[in-house]
Amino acid sequence: MTRTLRIAMNGVTGRMGYRQHLLRSILPIREQGGVTLADGSRVQVEPVLVGRNIDKLKELAAKHDVEHFTTDLDGAIADADIVFDAAMTNLRPATLAKAMKQGKHVFTEKPTAESLEEAIELARLREETGVTVGVVHDKLYLPGLVKLRRLVDEGFFGRILSLRGEFGYWVFEGDIQAAQRPSWNYRREDGGSMTTDMYCHWNYVMEGIVGKVRSVTSKTATHIPTRWDEQGKEYTATADDAAYGIFELETPGGDDVIAQINSSWAVRVYRDELVEFQVDGTHGSAVAGLNKCVAQQRAHTPKPVWNPDLPVTESFRDQWMEVPANAELDNGFKLQWEEFLRDVVAGRPHRFDLLSAARGVQLAELGLRSNAEGRRVEIPEITL
Repeated sequence: MTRTLRIAMNGVTGRMGYRQHLLRSILPIREQGGVTLADGSRVQVEPVLVGRNIDKLKELAAKHDVEHFTTDLDGAIADADIVFDAAMTNLRPATLAKAMKQGKHVFTEKPTAESLEEAIELARLREETGVTVGVVHDKLYLPGLVKLRRLVDEGFFGRILSLRGEFGYWVFEGDIQAAQRPSWNYRREDGGSMTTDMYCHWNYVMEGIVGKVRSVTSKTATHIPTRWDEQGKEYTATADDAAYGIFELETPGGDDVIAQINSSWAVRVYRDELVEFQVDGTHGSAVAGLNKCVAQQRAHTPKPVWNPDLPVTESFRDQWMEVPANAELDNGFKLQWEEFLRDVVAGRPHRFDLLSAARGVQLAELGLRSNAEGRRVEIPEITL
């Protein structure tokens, strides 16, 4: 037997909504005949494209053989089984609340709100309505971080000491070469901010790999103060385009871990991938990117000697071993969609829900406070 779920996909004409959620997740799920459930039955998906530009919607629908599209968000919510949202953050709380109040299941991009208060209210509403809600935690499904998490689960690191992350790349200003990211990302009044955008990711990465985040010390910067928008018009960047954070973590076993993560749209890449995380422990270390993960055990750790008068003769990168996947790992967004669809049919909560999303919003909010006040900020537990 096959059951079909109608999914209203709001914001599907945007970069993330189109590329990752429609093109690389929902359409492949539809093409493979849906998702197989534990009892052997299947659940199929029927996307409904929702946005503000009818011409773009019509073009996408024709290109990908999607029957339904509309600019009527309210009508799409009313007719849907699931409401997906990838529109602008400042519009998201109203969309998610409306869907949940109508008993619709929700799958959403993050951040779920611009303020912690709004994010907590959404989490409370999910508790009241009992619908299944999933929040995109895509990086935990990436092959590199799946391998890194496996090393943690196997006790490879011994006692974990630290985590270091480097993320970002050069986003062109837009005057000579077009920017690779939308201009609203660099306007605080439109919801832009590196801290707001990425700290919600780093919260679930740190939680999902190491443990709870207990404090934050953050410094932000607007390195590029002037940019040019999609129409070639010059504008002032009012949002931070870089955030440098130090986080104190606590593992499930109670060990303290120090994390440092640099995020910047004004950095040129000299590393293997656009994001990399290094975890160091008493028994070993590992470096993970989007796809690759390499590790070095204690027994195989070399003994470098500092001597600035002589050139380095050993290749440090060659001293690490690649961690195998030992399984075929699909697109991370698609994998989470499939897990969420199974949870919807089973009537159970999704493991990455609105409470997890609220902790991400909280970390971003407190990171900005840390920068404004020039101090370390402790992170309290969120209670509903």
